[in-house]
Amino acid sequence: MDREEAAKELMAMLEEAQEGPYYSEEEVRAHLLEILAPRNQVYMTGDTHGQFERVIEFCARREVEPENTFVILGDAGLNYYNDRRDRKKKDQLAQVPITFFCLHGNHEMRPTEELGYEVAEYHGGKVWMQPAYPNILFAIDGEVYDFNGNSCIVIGGAYSVDKYYRLARGWSWFPDEQPSEEIKAKVERVLAERNWKIDIVLSHTGPLKYEPTEVFLPMIDQSTVDKSTEVWLEQIEAKLDYERWYFAHYHTEKEVGKIRIMHNDYTMIPHEASVAAEKDMIRRMHRQAEIAEALGLLDDAPNQKNGDDIS
Repeated sequence: MDREEAAKELMAMLEEAQEGPYYSEEEVRAHLLEILAPRNQVYMTGDTHGQFERVIEFCARREVEPENTFVILGDAGLNYYNDRRDRKKKDQLAQVPITFFCLHGNHEMRPTEELGYEVAEYHGGKVWMQPAYPNILFAIDGEVYDFNGNSCIVIGGAYSVDKYYRLARGWSWFPDEQPSEEIKAKVERVLAERNWKIDIVLSHTGPLKYEPTEVFLPMIDQSTVDKSTEVWLEQIEAKLDYERWYFAHYHTEKEVGKIRIMHNDYTMIPHEASVAAEKDMIRRMHRQAEIAEALGLLDDAPNQKNGDDIS
């Protein structure tokens, strides 16, 4: 029995229970386990910039599995040098039994065939993948991925406030760091085809009005910062019907309404907004006396494993 079938049967059980029959704890336990266990654990964090120690430790504590996914919201730090230094980082992640799903940031090259990448399929969308590192994927902007029944559109890229600092020192800076007009057109076309409705937006930077100005670097003159991507994302957000929007880039952690800015924190897909129906089922189950014991399953569900701080 799959997750959807279990949910339907549990609802039927609840409707019958209101008319008299009671179900055993074993019956309820079986259905709860089906409903509470995600088909694919999907974890998420902010920029890593090649510093993967915390991510590796997190994955070890969570006892991750190859079919799980770990989303890095841009600036993973895997395509900056295009030499052995990048390969060393990839070799490090290749040892972790999970699939890394990386958005494009503004401190890295975009994957291309010239860099040894191939286009592959992952969770209903296209990704870039190097055959030598099959568990390290790079999302393609404008693609929509299905994570546990949630439609998730990816929009990478941002402007680098350290652009001139890097150029002055001969360090790498990438002219295509922000979404091109072609990428913007693709994103808008994909959303229009969905009647401007999506479950989750995953981006590197975010809509302009959600900029965390309190953490802006004082030595940066904001009038010199190209905020065209943020302005465009604000236009997208204004007409988009969505559940949650996650982005990183600012090296801070903050929540405003449906928006969450991530850095060193972690969360999962589905978020609480996506499991509201499941929580409602559990509340309804209080009508049965023996359900009180079954609710103990919530403490043992996969989302709560090993006591990690995931919210």
